[in-house]
Amino acid sequence: MIGMAGKSDGRPSIYPTLLYADAKAAIRQLTEALGFTELSVYEGEDGAVVHAELVQGNGAVMLGSKGTGSAFDSAMKGAGPTGVYIVVDDVDAHHRRAVEHGVEILMPPTDQDYGSRDYMARDAEGNVWSFGTYAPETGG
Repeated sequence: MIGMAGKSDGRPSIYPTLLYADAKAAIRQLTEALGFTELSVYEGEDGAVVHAELVQGNGAVMLGSKGTGSAFDSAMKGAGPTGVYIVVDDVDAHHRRAVEHGVEILMPPTDQDYGSRDYMARDAEGNVWSFGTYAPETGG
């Protein structure tokens, strides 16, 4: 059977990973405006964020600063923004918090044909974050 990492200990097995020109500002926006919790932040001697982990529910994203010269930074050079979907219990309350913090809203809370209620926002560096109630069963 193909890898079952994360199944036995409750840790997610997929972590979207993003790079930011200003990772510290991204961490502030994601925690203050979009409800993430800072799990860890590691900085290099130059103050660049080498690696950070932010948690939302039972999932997490990893992020860091662009321009560090790491293998991942090199691989991501020239990559455009990404999109990440996050499951939240109260879409409307989450949306209100984002609006209060001046986050760019691309789609207000909307009931979808497939049973989800979700909204879409863009962070300060162009990444698209969708927050909604749809949580597919993954078989485990």
